[in-house]
Amino acid sequence: MQVRMVTPADLALVSAQPQGLFDNPVDPVQVVAFLESDLHHMAVAIADGTILSFASGTVLLHPDKAPSLFINEVGTRDGHQRRGHATAVSRCLIDHARGVGCVGAWLGTEPDNRAALALYRKLGGDERAIVGFGWDGVFGPG
Repeated sequence: MQVRMVTPADLALVSAQPQGLFDNPVDPVQVVAFLESDLHHMAVAIADGTILSFASGTVLLHPDKAPSLFINEVGTRDGHQRRGHATAVSRCLIDHARGVGCVGAWLGTEPDNRAALALYRKLGGDERAIVGFGWDGVFGPG
């Protein structure tokens, strides 16, 4: 298994992934926009041309702060969980963010998502309770 950051050269790899990795099928327009943006980053664990796990994030810019990384999503295919893949891609993404000048990384998850909580605690982040607000169905069905 190889853990690494994806680049625009990985368009075919990301586009060809079978169902079960991302929440939805890969959108050809969105995958190009994501991979070509300097503000979007994704670390992957790959075996035999299949992405087993990924962590994606977006660099947040502010006029009064150093850039930080918001970790959008971490996912692992069914049948490949609890093997350290999510830990490896999350660490790779956070290390990459430091390398591109981000000062800090953060994310949010649901309070009942035991697997995610265990992963993020294992990674050693500072845990804080926050309240999330969403508009236009961003959190999915209520």
